[in-house]
Amino acid sequence: VREDRSILDLVNADYTFVDERLARHYGIPNVRGSRFRRVTLEDSARRGLLGHGSLLAVTSAANRTSPVKRGKWILENLLGAPVPLPPPGVETNLTESTAPGSAPSSVRQRLEQHRANPSCASCHSVMDPVGFSLEHFDLIGKRRETDAGSAVDATGRLADGTVLDGPASLRNALLARRSAVA
Repeated sequence: VREDRSILDLVNADYTFVDERLARHYGIPNVRGSRFRRVTLEDSARRGLLGHGSLLAVTSAANRTSPVKRGKWILENLLGAPVPLPPPGVETNLTESTAPGSAPSSVRQRLEQHRANPSCASCHSVMDPVGFSLEHFDLIGKRRETDAGSAVDATGRLADGTVLDGPASLRNALLARRSAVA
């Protein structure tokens, strides 16, 4: 804002501001002390708002990630595309089953039930791919490779056919859409 820069820089910035504690959380080496400083990001997944722990944490549930919340936030706040509320009576609790002998399931596997239900699929087919692209970040924005013992699957396909396979592809899709509007 002070520099009158493009809003697209918020999505695509190749730098962030960290102190030692936040740098450790992000996996950025060689930052010491409690003073925040600008650092260049080597990890393309961390670029811009999509890699900020604050955004990733606020769009998670209390005990797990939430591709739905993440996708909804991006659609509404970055693309200006509001998402309707779920239909009455739809189960929105994705708590993992604790039935004896049941195998742990990833959030992605639990969301498949919503995409299989036609009354849910109309919204979930739009939100979920966006949120899935951020699944390499856990509920507080720390990088991860597994969810419930399974490899994280950060792939998805947008309604227009754009393939997503992580934060970088999502950022590129957002930038392309915003540039097309400008």
